Amino acid sequence: DLEVYANSYTGLAKLYRLMYIADHCPSLRIEALKMAITHVMTTYNVALYQALHKKLAHALNTPGLPDVAAQSTSQDTPTLNQGWVDSRAKKAALKLEKFDTDLKNYRSNSIKESIRRGHDDLGDHYLDCGDLGNALKCYSRARDYCTSGKHVVNMCLNVIKVSVYLQNWTHVLTYVAKAENAPDFPEVHSKDNNQAIVTKLKVAAGLASLAMKKYKMSAKHFLQTSLDHCDCPELLSPGNVALYGGLCALATFDRHELQKQVIFSSSFKLFLELEPQLRDIIFKFYESKYASCLKLLDEIKDNLLLDMYIAPHVNSLYTQIRNRALIQYFSPYLSADMRKMAIAFNRTVAALEDEIMQLILEGQIQARIDSHNK
Repeated sequence: DLEVYANSYTGLAKLYRLMYIADHCPSLRIEALKMAITHVMTTYNVALYQALHKKLAHALNTPGLPDVAAQSTSQDTPTLNQGWVDSRAKKAALKLEKFDTDLKNYRSNSIKESIRRGHDDLGDHYLDCGDLGNALKCYSRARDYCTSGKHVVNMCLNVIKVSVYLQNWTHVLTYVAKAENAPDFPEVHSKDNNQAIVTKLKVAAGLASLAMKKYKMSAKHFLQTSLDHCDCPELLSPGNVALYGGLCALATFDRHELQKQVIFSSSFKLFLELEPQLRDIIFKFYESKYASCLKLLDEIKDNLLLDMYIAPHVNSLYTQIRNRALIQYFSPYLSADMRKMAIAFNRTVAALEDEIMQLILEGQIQARIDSHNK
């Protein structure tokens, strides 16, 4: 259900995900664009409002719409409201002017705390207008006016959020490290309510590592999060943490690591409850039930390909998981019957032989293929 999915996110995270679905799933395109338009009208992002309407108009004029989409379009299609555009742009300009004036006043009075808050207010407003470059500048400028470790961490979280939207992953990791090295950071997160900060940092680091194809590092970050404190809908949902962390672990962890850090992890187990299909995949893999594990992976693939952050990595992760399964299948045996193995992996013997040959050439399996006796 697209509405339930979209409601797991706020702000630009919600908009970007709906736009990704609109671009990659024709049957959901119109519904996703309508939802995005409704949401963007709660912001000052006038440019995106206009761009979404242009996309919607184009989608409605595209022949060959699926029947379901076509039926729902005729009655309740929003039209571009020029009055809203003009008044919203005017309000945004007035707000900007007010925040600018406030900041000048704070500067003339040299009150550090007020100047810091003034930069944050400006950053928040630019973000609401969709001006990420200026939002980043304002949040970064607050750094010179931080008077406590808590302020530094807050500044880092703001910079991290905008850097995620800009997909500037090295910047994300740099500011995660800055936050973790902030003065009195251990005190900042020793209290229960600040466990949320640690989880936010781990979520951001996990996402950045995933985007940079550092899958094992990504899994390790996601495995350090806490479900009770996972409240960052402007970045990811708890279900995303389960999926990204679980798939990266499956692709890169050895059997012992998978058992200790995923299957027997009291904290990550709670995340896996949110994604029962993934939980089953991990358990089937661990129990060496490879055919059903790979079948279940195929069943969730279409949904993963509509997720903007995991989609570019699905094929790579699936290949690594499959290779790990083949290697694990071989590990206890001196010799293996390829006919039985083909049944276990739901493949033809010829296709399986090609896969194993590749793993032997890469040095991942120490074996020789007896083509005559299989």
